[in-house]
Amino acid sequence: MLNVKTVAEVNALVSESFGGLRMPTEQVPLAEALGRVTAQDILSQEFVPNFNRATVDGYAVIASDVFGCTDAIPALLTLAGESRMGEPATITLQQGQCAYVPTGAELPANADAMVMLEHAEDFGGGTIAINKPVAPGANLIFRGDDVKPGQTVIPAGSLLSAAEIGTLAAMGVSRLAVVRKPLAGIISTGDELVPAGQPLAGGQIRDVNAPMLAAAVRQCGGEAHFVGIIKDNQSAIRAALESALPGCDLLLLSGGTSVGVKDAMPAVISALGELLVHGVAAKPGKPTILGVIQNKPVFGLPGNPVAAYFMFHMLVRPLIYSMLGAQPAERRLTLPLTRAVSSNHGREEFVPVAITPNGAQPIASKSGLISTLACAQGFIRIPRDCEGLPQGEPVEVILFER
Repeated sequence: MLNVKTVAEVNALVSESFGGLRMPTEQVPLAEALGRVTAQDILSQEFVPNFNRATVDGYAVIASDVFGCTDAIPALLTLAGESRMGEPATITLQQGQCAYVPTGAELPANADAMVMLEHAEDFGGGTIAINKPVAPGANLIFRGDDVKPGQTVIPAGSLLSAAEIGTLAAMGVSRLAVVRKPLAGIISTGDELVPAGQPLAGGQIRDVNAPMLAAAVRQCGGEAHFVGIIKDNQSAIRAALESALPGCDLLLLSGGTSVGVKDAMPAVISALGELLVHGVAAKPGKPTILGVIQNKPVFGLPGNPVAAYFMFHMLVRPLIYSMLGAQPAERRLTLPLTRAVSSNHGREEFVPVAITPNGAQPIASKSGLISTLACAQGFIRIPRDCEGLPQGEPVEVILFER
């Protein structure tokens, strides 16, 4: 019999046992920083932009010179020159003067606004007519509007996206300190398993969990090392664990976690370390294991791929983010159920759903049908003391990471 704990209790135990685990830092070039987690606050060393910059093609002016102008009574200004792209402005505007400035070029000194080209007319002879007033600061970016020296631009623990990479490039950052990716060793167990590229013989199935879990680890910022498919043999599983553990930060094993005759995982973990949890009050995912060996977390996930996926999402994913010093981003929607869902298992239930124009549509699934998850955009959680949800009930949909 399994002595089950709730998902919340297991997460609390994971946090208590491994919440202090943090990965060391390493330096990477900016080109390799996408998807990495910052190891420290990134402060700007300079102004971005480093000069007052036009955001339109037109004329730089002193705004007070064009107050009140109209098509009928334009402000007549003297053209003092022009700014060129990629060159410093050499003009200092005086009252009654303007300068031509293309988009992105530097404004002359004393200019405090830009008039769009379509709101001006060249009368010839160096006279420019402005027929629409502008307020100070119009159509320009002031020096340091984006970033100022000493400003924390990207805090520690940030997962770097393309937008942050662009910001770092604008700041002149070419290398930065990031958190080393946690390395998860992945072991599949089962006499019936074969790799994806191998033809199936009678009674065999392809190993779904290893590639799925490796992808899930990478998706949340870790690295994965597939140790191999191990037969349901206690000594073989023990040898695989002992071989893999020194090079990994955590281990993910799947299969052999139940209470059957050949389910060797609990005994192996107990022999090498400590079995902390054997059984989670969840559907799917009841025969999940949590252990510790050599101060490293070891998760025994069910062989059922759907159960393995949900237990990874609920238990392993938050730990990987914690090891990175980051917070998992979780997007949620509240939608009505398109049909009633029954639930009377005494366990918290995770139900995959597709998002449709009518709301959240529960996807019926039998144990182990991984393709149902590919059709789902997220899932709902039904509490263990709830006997089901009626059609039309507003539910919170937790969106999968895609």
